[in-house]
Amino acid sequence: MAKKVTMQMIADKLNISKNSVSQALSGKDGVSEATRRLVIKTAEEMGYRYEAKRVSARTPARKVGLIASEVTFSLQPFFGEMFLSIEREAHRHGVSLLIQSVTPAARDELVLSPFITDRQVDGILILSHISTAYINKVLEQGIPTVLVDHHHPLNDADAVLTNNRFGAYRAVQHLIELGHRNIGILGDVRRSPSYQERWEGYLLAMREYGLQSEDNFQRIETAETEEDIDRLLGSMDRQPSAWFCLNDGYAYFVCSSLKKLGYDIPGDISVSGFDNSHFSQMSVPKITTTDIDRDLFARVAVEQLLRRLDRPDGAHLEVLLPTTLIVRESTGPWRGEN
Repeated sequence: MAKKVTMQMIADKLNISKNSVSQALSGKDGVSEATRRLVIKTAEEMGYRYEAKRVSARTPARKVGLIASEVTFSLQPFFGEMFLSIEREAHRHGVSLLIQSVTPAARDELVLSPFITDRQVDGILILSHISTAYINKVLEQGIPTVLVDHHHPLNDADAVLTNNRFGAYRAVQHLIELGHRNIGILGDVRRSPSYQERWEGYLLAMREYGLQSEDNFQRIETAETEEDIDRLLGSMDRQPSAWFCLNDGYAYFVCSSLKKLGYDIPGDISVSGFDNSHFSQMSVPKITTTDIDRDLFARVAVEQLLRRLDRPDGAHLEVLLPTTLIVRESTGPWRGEN
């Protein structure tokens, strides 16, 4: 004989309270529409019997718009994985997801997606950076919005962010603990506030450990291309004993360029990246990096937007998510003369 399905079993499956299940099935207030629909769907799938007439007629499933620049959507696999995680999380909450890429022309001319101007969505997720002016144009529409992996002092909105400063600090600390003292930094801080924050984390670690970074080793306006990095490193009279790079793409090109110049990694020079992208794993040697939990990012972003939909008033929040240092073969003890 099949075991009778109870409200507590539904609650345990969804990791919510029994009271929330009861509110959802009875049509009472106290749970979001997304949660209500998820409870009803789960109850039906589990074979729970209840009187359908007890459930009040509700509004249609919520719709959320996800927008990002064409460049962001092209950055596989990092933002591709982020997008897929957001899509899964939205589905888990019974939320429909509409997606629109923003072309450079639309960005510069402040042309919004029709699902925003026609108010076809209840909320908006903005993935990474587009432009400050464009994001403010979106915010002016009055639709609850959460920024994902981006923030700016002039964008007054909720944001879910990587703790870039602390992640970079820990990566540089790792190099210092290996005995490195001349540690360079390479990337382009103009591209994103995230990169600016990683530079700040680098500076904080160097200062707290009483180290001075030579100006020549702070290459913070460098394009992320093989040609530019080959040209830069090839023109330097001497190298630092370690490079901290603002993302794994930079780290990959730095490793490649140093090997062309005859350096051994990490025997002569250590290299550390950030993001734990495919670049860090396809490199030889594999690159020490800082991991960002994409699934956690998606879960917190969707849940924050749903909370904002339920409670549109109140101060905006910035949520900082932790990072994890992953030590691989590209970093090793300092063996030479700093």
